[in-house]
Amino acid sequence: MPSAPALDKASAPATAVALALRGIGRTFPTGVVAVEDFDLDVPAGQFLALLGPSGCGKSTLLRLIAGLDVPDAGRFDPPPPTTGLAYVFQDAHLLPWRTVLGNVALPLELAGVTDEQRQQRARDAIAQVGLTDALDRYPAQLSGGMRMRASLARALVTEPKLLLLDEPFAALDEITRQQLDEQLRRLWHQRAMTVIFVTHSIGEAAFLAQRAIVLSPRPARIVLDHEVALPDQRSMELRSSPAFAAQTGVLFAALQRGSQ
Repeated sequence: MPSAPALDKASAPATAVALALRGIGRTFPTGVVAVEDFDLDVPAGQFLALLGPSGCGKSTLLRLIAGLDVPDAGRFDPPPPTTGLAYVFQDAHLLPWRTVLGNVALPLELAGVTDEQRQQRARDAIAQVGLTDALDRYPAQLSGGMRMRASLARALVTEPKLLLLDEPFAALDEITRQQLDEQLRRLWHQRAMTVIFVTHSIGEAAFLAQRAIVLSPRPARIVLDHEVALPDQRSMELRSSPAFAAQTGVLFAALQRGSQ
């Protein structure tokens, strides 16, 4: 496997999480081999995109990293709960009977944080995703983009050092999706987290990530381990630049190779 692009050790956030998977395998009871003999290193503080065709094992890998599933083979120790791990799914999964504030504060409530502290931390997280005007609204009163912002705020309220996202913006319209991509990158800069983002979108992977890994059809193998050669500060205008087209071209070619 190609060596992983590494962050400068002097600049790697002390609070972020580094990951190492060795020879990971996962076969489901149906006999489907989702992942086989898979190695992956993720330096602390890196924004990594996992890109590949449907059913290739991207979500399985994310669940294994989160500790939501257990590998059949290989070695990987999921980060302990005290590390701070948050998972954002494709569906927002908001409780319909709770307001935005109540939904975002829920992880802190379950953790036994005092009412005053969790209210303030929830308000701060909501402000970071630009939802302050919707504090008292219920999920049914929100657009799809607003629901995903609330889901992201609920993940951020725990101050995670590792943030895992499984195609969270896939069902949104293109403009909303691009706006949330920009916001997520800003939050990554502010929070100094390690982020792993699963997507089908070549453009989204190129825009968001420092590093993009292209996977083959199931069982997942690495077709390309690519350092994204784009400026650290990225805005929506970047998507129309020749440099962005060059990066998406590299990823598209790798997807084509992997499917042959």
